[in-house]
Amino acid sequence: MIRYVGRRLLQALVTVWAVLTLSFVMGRATGSPAAILLPPESSQAELAAFDHALGFDRPLLDQYGSFLVGVLHGDFGTSYRERGVSALAIAAERLPATFQLAVSAFVIGLALALAAALAIHITGSRRLRSALVWGGSLRHSIPDFYFGLLLVIVLSVMLGLLPSLGRTSPQSFVMPILTIATGQFVLYVRLIDSALSEQAGQDYVRTAYAKGTSHVRVVLTEMLPNAILPVLTVAGLNLGGLLGGTVIVEQVFSWPGLGQVMLNAVSQRDFPIVQAGLLIIALLFVIVNFVVDLLYAALDPRVRLT
Repeated sequence: MIRYVGRRLLQALVTVWAVLTLSFVMGRATGSPAAILLPPESSQAELAAFDHALGFDRPLLDQYGSFLVGVLHGDFGTSYRERGVSALAIAAERLPATFQLAVSAFVIGLALALAAALAIHITGSRRLRSALVWGGSLRHSIPDFYFGLLLVIVLSVMLGLLPSLGRTSPQSFVMPILTIATGQFVLYVRLIDSALSEQAGQDYVRTAYAKGTSHVRVVLTEMLPNAILPVLTVAGLNLGGLLGGTVIVEQVFSWPGLGQVMLNAVSQRDFPIVQAGLLIIALLFVIVNFVVDLLYAALDPRVRLT
């Protein structure tokens, strides 16, 4: 166990370092933010003075070294746009909104898919399977931003049932969560359905039926615990991706989350905020996957963390 934790910790450090290094290199490759942050009529002398104040006139390796030292001390610098405000504080302030949205959509999407897959196998209905899979595939074929806009037009503009922008009330969660959860639905339905179908042909299932166990009980207590294991790994990866991948949905609904502030920072070349946000996303991704590995080992005694 100790060796496993140590190995995963090393992998996490390498992952975080790679993400931060890539963000530093890509950010510097776009050029100095002076041209965006200063007025268009600024002179070359003013642009040069601004670059000097931010350290952009120093050699790239010196900038990278200072950047890593700052990261080790938890200091990403201050925002270029909001001078004097910590970039890490700005990114961390937006994290709860993204976390609420991503986790809620993840749980709802997975729960709906689990209920649908269980209904398929308990009823044994091929028509139900076809309807759910094809319906989910139809939703999956529609990009999230377009589906979100359709929801805004129908539920907000035409019917006036829900607020279309911001996070102002519990009703504000409905359309963003519906957009993300329905997009994830078909993935989990197919995974769980396939895993349950594979378990249905195993010897222990035939033995349970031979003992007179009811079909519903076999599905719920015998097949489901084994079928859920391969889904767990994919779900963990997907949750990590959702925590950093809700950018488009946040933009559509003006959701005040981490993705929105990072996208604005990219357009303004506010590199400290982008780098701080990427650090948070990388850490969350690593933590979620580590927890999934521990859950996998706890649910399946055949797995050993070595």
